Amino acid sequence: MLTQRSRYGLRSMIFLATTPAGGPPVPMNRIAVEANVPRKFLELILADLRDAGLLHSHRGKMGGYMLARPAHLISLGEIIRVIEGPLALVPCVSRTAYRPCKDCKSEADCAIRHAMARVRDETARILDGTSLADATAEEVAAA
Repeated sequence: MLTQRSRYGLRSMIFLATTPAGGPPVPMNRIAVEANVPRKFLELILADLRDAGLLHSHRGKMGGYMLARPAHLISLGEIIRVIEGPLALVPCVSRTAYRPCKDCKSEADCAIRHAMARVRDETARILDGTSLADATAEEVAAA
């Protein structure tokens, strides 16, 4: 299940994806209002996304945030990994943060591990295959 923090991050990034490319940076207050995200959480989330290279920030009176790459080159999977960490539901199938499960007798024979590896693969396939541009197009189509 996605945490509230991930939902806030996704909503913020999807909102930024709807702003004109090459336009001025969007102030944090506007992002907070349009994406319905409390400002105190938004500041931390945007800093993480900026540090990961998904956003550019500009200081000053005309400052704000903008996508670091075109919306079609930023996947939902990237955003979630920045905010949450690995997509795997159990650590023994994580590609980026592998850890053996402490109570597992045999990874090779573990039915849970095999099932969760399939879940991880399909989750990654869908999230990595869905860009911000795709998400905004689906949002427009649903409206």
